[in-house]
Amino acid sequence: MEKFMERIAVDQEILGGKPVIKGTRIPIYLIVELLGNGLSEKEVLWQYPDLKEEDIKAALLYASKCLENEVIITL
Repeated sequence: MEKFMERIAVDQEILGGKPVIKGTRIPIYLIVELLGNGLSEKEVLWQYPDLKEEDIKAALLYASKCLENEVIITL
């Protein structure tokens, strides 16, 4: 398993099984969404003091791996 996965947890008892940063209830999708909406890494860390820089990198790598084999459908 890849090293970034050590920072990710998936547990049915936490947010219905959505992937989160281990030891928090901060979902991966929220981190990616905040960055995608223009917040800087520093701003995300300020808003969520439990996060570390490595958590943000892990969230982005996790999202990338999830999308790696997805088929894109254009409408």
